[in-house]
Amino acid sequence: MALPFVIEPTQLAALLAQPTSKLLIIDMCAEPTYLRGHIDGAIHVPPHKILMAEQPVPGKIAPVEKLNRVFSFLGLTPDTHVVVYDDEGGGWAGRMIWTLDAIGHKHYSYLNGGLHAWIASGQSLTQEIPVVTPSTVNVKIDPKVVIEIPDIIGELDRADFVVWDARSPQEYSGERVTAQKNGHIPGAINCEWTNLMDPNNALRIRSDAREYLAALGLTANKRIVTHCQGHHRSGFTYLVGKAVGLNIRGYHGSWAEWGNHPGTPVEQ
Repeated sequence: MALPFVIEPTQLAALLAQPTSKLLIIDMCAEPTYLRGHIDGAIHVPPHKILMAEQPVPGKIAPVEKLNRVFSFLGLTPDTHVVVYDDEGGGWAGRMIWTLDAIGHKHYSYLNGGLHAWIASGQSLTQEIPVVTPSTVNVKIDPKVVIEIPDIIGELDRADFVVWDARSPQEYSGERVTAQKNGHIPGAINCEWTNLMDPNNALRIRSDAREYLAALGLTANKRIVTHCQGHHRSGFTYLVGKAVGLNIRGYHGSWAEWGNHPGTPVEQ
């Protein structure tokens, strides 16, 4: 099924109206939101199910055994086309897309603006919980996607490499304390994740995202790594980077790891 990476609510609604539609719709909203009303057929996945969710670096990718349980429950197969959405403008949806990349599953779309855009475009919701047919899944983690501290440190002096820090300016500067060391990865470009959302268009990706990022130095000729505190906000910047054609990867340890590691360099 050839679907665009970023799909609009009207496009998804038309697909779901077809009796032959076999999309896997993943809802990454808060559970109370899901229970109040969700897209018909959507399966709720609490975000912590795809995370390590253990201190001191809770945002790291979940162990293989945990991922196997999640994606088996969802009924994922190699041919499944996944559509992901959330209720916050794309952070958790992007984190799920990064996770799909990490396990080598490339058939996916992001519902632009998520639940906000779906409702704003007049689409209906349901409270019916779908019945899921499980599958057998044995994931393998791609180290080219799930990068670690040495992958970043070894690139910091290269002119074609840049870090996109998706945190707030206060976190970037070190004014807000979130770890033992505070500030940012040397040379990192700060662009807070919400800057890429359009609040006047139901939190869709801003239409000038490519130009906006290029003006900051985040361009297609750079190899980009994005992070935040726990690779949640940078889930969204990861998916935006993909949407506008950037060569982008995500650092799952993020500042929770970098800022507490004794051997990592920090700038303020």
